[in-house]
Amino acid sequence: MTYVVTEPCVDCKYTDCAAVCPVEAFHEAPDILYINADTCIDCDACVPECPVEAIFADTGLPEQYQDWLDKNIAEAPNYPVISQKQPALFGPNCKGQPEG
Repeated sequence: MTYVVTEPCVDCKYTDCAAVCPVEAFHEAPDILYINADTCIDCDACVPECPVEAIFADTGLPEQYQDWLDKNIAEAPNYPVISQKQPALFGPNCKGQPEG
């Protein structure tokens, strides 16, 4: 099992999840984070940290996000590891900005 970053992260790119990951499984693309399936240890630490609820276990992916498993597997190795919290992106397509 692995965890998967999905569409609500696009253009939002909160990094709270990466900061709590004990194995540095997150990779940072310009507009999204990805989880490296080979590195992820299925610890579940990242899920409650995502303010836009963009992270799911691969076994519990909602139907509309099924293609995101392959996207994470293919794309994560192409980008650098991120392990520290940074300011959120809040880009033009960010649909999941939390209130407050």
